[in-house]
Amino acid sequence: MSAPVAAAQPDAVRRKIEAWLAENDQAESIALTARPEWSAEPVLTIGGTQVRVVPCPTPLAARAALHDRVDGERLVLLTELTDSELGDGLLAHVSKQTVRKIDPWDLVRQMFGGVSALDPTLVRVGRWVANALTDHAPTDGWPAPPGAILTRDHALRSLTSELLDLPPAELDDSGLVQWSTDARRQLRFTTLPDAVADGITAYLTGTAGRAAVPVMAAVRAGHGVDIIALGLLAGLLWPARGQQAAEVEAAVGRTRLEPLFGGLRLTSQQATALHQAAEAWVYRTVDAGAEGRDEAMRMLRRAEAIAVEVGITPLLGASAVLPSGFVQRLRAFADAVRLAVPAGAAAQPAAVARAQSALATVEAHRAADPRRVETARMAVRLLRWLHTTDGPAPATLLDALHRQVRQDGWVDRARLDVFAGDPDQQVAEAYRLLHQSVDARRSRHDQQFATLLAAMTSAETEPGALLRVEDVLDRVVQPVLDHGRRVLLLIMDGMGVAAATELAESVTRSGTWVELTVNGGARTGVLAALPTVTEASRCSLLSGRIAAGRQQAERKAFRARFPTGRLLHKSALRAGAGAALDPELLAALDDPSIPLVAAVVNTIDDALDRSDPGTTVWGEETITAVGDLLASAADRVVILVSDHGHVVDRGPDAVTLPSASGENRWRPPTEPAGDAEVAVSGSRVALGGGSVVLPWREDVRYGPRKAGYHGGASPAEAVIPLLVLSAGDELAVPGWAGAPVASPDWWREPLTDIAPLPAEPAPATRRRSRRPAEEQPDGLFDLAPAGAAPAAAPQPAPTAPDLVTALLASDRYAQRRDPRLPLADERVAALLGTLMAGGDRATLDTLAARSGVPAHRINGTVAVLRRLLQVEGYPVITLDADGRTVHLNRALLIEQFELEQP
Repeated sequence: MSAPVAAAQPDAVRRKIEAWLAENDQAESIALTARPEWSAEPVLTIGGTQVRVVPCPTPLAARAALHDRVDGERLVLLTELTDSELGDGLLAHVSKQTVRKIDPWDLVRQMFGGVSALDPTLVRVGRWVANALTDHAPTDGWPAPPGAILTRDHALRSLTSELLDLPPAELDDSGLVQWSTDARRQLRFTTLPDAVADGITAYLTGTAGRAAVPVMAAVRAGHGVDIIALGLLAGLLWPARGQQAAEVEAAVGRTRLEPLFGGLRLTSQQATALHQAAEAWVYRTVDAGAEGRDEAMRMLRRAEAIAVEVGITPLLGASAVLPSGFVQRLRAFADAVRLAVPAGAAAQPAAVARAQSALATVEAHRAADPRRVETARMAVRLLRWLHTTDGPAPATLLDALHRQVRQDGWVDRARLDVFAGDPDQQVAEAYRLLHQSVDARRSRHDQQFATLLAAMTSAETEPGALLRVEDVLDRVVQPVLDHGRRVLLLIMDGMGVAAATELAESVTRSGTWVELTVNGGARTGVLAALPTVTEASRCSLLSGRIAAGRQQAERKAFRARFPTGRLLHKSALRAGAGAALDPELLAALDDPSIPLVAAVVNTIDDALDRSDPGTTVWGEETITAVGDLLASAADRVVILVSDHGHVVDRGPDAVTLPSASGENRWRPPTEPAGDAEVAVSGSRVALGGGSVVLPWREDVRYGPRKAGYHGGASPAEAVIPLLVLSAGDELAVPGWAGAPVASPDWWREPLTDIAPLPAEPAPATRRRSRRPAEEQPDGLFDLAPAGAAPAAAPQPAPTAPDLVTALLASDRYAQRRDPRLPLADERVAALLGTLMAGGDRATLDTLAARSGVPAHRINGTVAVLRRLLQVEGYPVITLDADGRTVHLNRALLIEQFELEQP
C-alpha cells in the first residue's frame, strides 16, 4: 500500500475534471490520486456532462464502480492505490491508463489562462496559495497575468482582492481601513482557514504596511468594524517618540486592548502605522462632505466609548482628532492660564510661556472648535499684555487717547472674547480670573482717561494736536478735498476702537485698499462730543461744531458746510430686490461733481439693542454695507470714522445706579458724582445744559438692560477710531503715507523676553525727538505740501550684527543685488535682525513693524529679500503654510554666502 495522501478538495477535483474533458479524451473514467473520501455531491454536471465521483479504497471498489457506470455518465475514481496496485486490467479503462495526480499548481496554471510558468517565489509561499486559488476562483475566472509567467504579486493580489471583495488598486493601508468599515465584506475573511488568513495578512503587510497585521487581527477577532476607533486609540497607548504618556495607564490600556486584536500584542511600529492610517481616514472622510463628517464623528464617538471601556480617558488629551481630546487640551490650557494670571504685578514670563505652549497644543487639535480656539488665543494675548509694565499715568488727554487707539483698544477686542467665555466650566473659571485681572488694569486706565477728559473739558483747553469730532470735517476731510481728491466719508455709528481694528484688518486684507496715516506714522483717534451719544456726537461731526440734533439737523448742517455734497442715512442706503445699494447712491459715488459723499452705517449701533456686539467680528462680512460701498468707491479716498464707541452689557456683574433721567450712560448732575462717575461741564457738553455726570466704569448703567451702551466717559465710548483708505495708492493724499502695522507687539508675537516689556515701545524715529504730546503743532492733520512722505527709519537689527555685517560685505551678496529691485542694506539688516532675534522666525506684521516697512508693502519686501538671498534655487527665506510666518534658514545663509558663523 502506498503512503497516505491528502483528501481531494472539491474545487480542485472539479478543475481537474474540466481539464480532462477539455482534452477530448475518449476514456469513460479518470483515476485521481487522493484519499478515498468524498462528502460533496456525488454527481457533478460540467459542460453538460454528468460526472460521478466515486471513492475507491480497493481495486474491488474501483472494479465495482466501472461495472455500475450508467451509460452517458463518466467516472472519477478517487484512490490512494498506485498503478501496480490497481493492475493493468483496471488501468485499461481509465484515462491515460494511469492514476493521475491532482497537482494544485497545474490547476493554477490552467485557471490563469494556461500560463507557461510559475514564479518560483509564488510556489515557495506554500501549497495553501494553490488550494486557495482553486477553492475561491471567481465565476468569471482569475484575471490573466500581463506576461507568460504568473508572478507572486499577481496571484496573491488577485486572491486577496477576491477574498476581501476589494479592488486590487485599493490593497493599501487606506483601502484596508475603509474596507474595515463594512462588516459584510469582512465575513468571508473570518471563515478562512488559519493558513490562508495568515498568508493573506502577510501579503497585505507588504502592500499596506505594518497596519495590516492589527487590522486583520481585529477582523479575525470579530472587532473589524472598530479598527478605526482602535487605531485612533493606538496613538495614545503607543505614543510616538518625543511624546509623553502616563506609562502606567498606557500599559494597562495596551493590555486591555489585546483581546480586541485577538490576543495580538502590537509592536510600537504596528500601532503607529495603524494610528496614522486611522487618522488619515478621519481627515479624508471629513473632507467628503456632510455625510462624511457624520460618519467620521460616529467613529470618533466609538473610539471615546472604547476608551471608557478600557479606562484610558485620561489619555485622550494626546489625541489630535478625538473631541474629548480637544476638551482635555483646552482644560490643560485653562490650568496654565489660571497659573499665569498675576496676583497684582505683571504676569511672570515663564508662566505666560507655558500658557503659550498649551495654546499650541489646543491649536494643533484637528477637531478644534474655531471659536473656542480664537478665544484661547485672545486669552494668551491678554496674558502677554499683563506681562508688559503698566507705565505712569498719561500726562495729557492726547496721550490717553493714543493709549486707547494703540494699546487698550486691542485689549478691549481680546477681552470681549474672553468675557463671552467658554461652555466648559473649568475653562470658564480661568477666563473669569483672567478677565478680572485685565479689568483691574483697564479700570485704572479708564479712570485716568475720564479724569483728564473732565479736566480738559472744564478748562476749555485748546485741543492742539488732539483731534475732536467737531474738527474732523475741517482738519481731515477738507484738506483731502482741497487736494483734488473726492471723498467717501463712512460714519460707522457706534464703532469703537476694538471694532475698528477688526474692520481695518478685513478691509485691507486683500491688498485692494491701503491704510494711510499722517507721514506714515501710528494711528490716531478722535475725541467724541459729550455725552457720547449719537444725538450729540454725530450731529457735532456733521456740523463742524458742538451741536445736538437728529437726522434733520445733521442734513441741514451738512448741506450748509458742503452744498455739493451728499449725506445719506440708513434708509437712503437700502435698495429694492436684487440690488445691494440704492441706485441714487451709486450715481452720487460716480458723479465727479459730488466731491463728498457721506454715508451713515448703523450696523454696530443697531446691535447694541438687538444683538450681541461683544462676540461679533466686525468686518466686511458682518457690515456688508461697507464692502458694497467700497466696491463702488475705488476712485475716492475713504475716511472711516465713528460718532462714538460703546461698552457691552456685563450681565450679572453690571451695576445699576439711580438716575432722574432715562438715559443709560449719562445723567444730569442732580447728585454729586460717585466713585464710578465723573462730573463734566463745558462747551463740549452738548446735552444736559452743558453739565452732566458720566460713568467711567464700563459695568455701570442707569437705564434698562441692553446688549450694549454708550454715553459715558470711558475711552471705549469717547475715543473714536479714524481710518483713511486709498485703493492701492499710498501717495493718494500728500502728507499721508502707507500706515505701519497697527497691532502692538504683544498682540502678534509670542513672549520671548525675560524682563517685562513696556506696553508701548517708542519707535526709533521718536527717540530722536522726544517732545511731549501737548507741544505737537496744531496742524497735525493739516496736509503737508505735495511729495512723498519720508519712510520710517528701520530699527536696528537686534541680534547677530556680525553675521549680518559679514553678509552685507560679502562678494556674493554684492553680485546678487538687483538694481531693478533695490532693497537698502539697512532694510536687509533690519529684516534679518528681526528674524534672528525671534529664533529665525517672525510674523509678517512683526517684520513690518520692526523694520519700518509699511504694512501693505511687507509681502513685496519679503519677496525681494527672498530673491536676493536665494542662491541656485535654495531658499534661505521661506513663508510658512499659514501665510503669515517667515522663516530664516541661518545655516543655509552662512553656507550660500560663505560666511563665518559668529
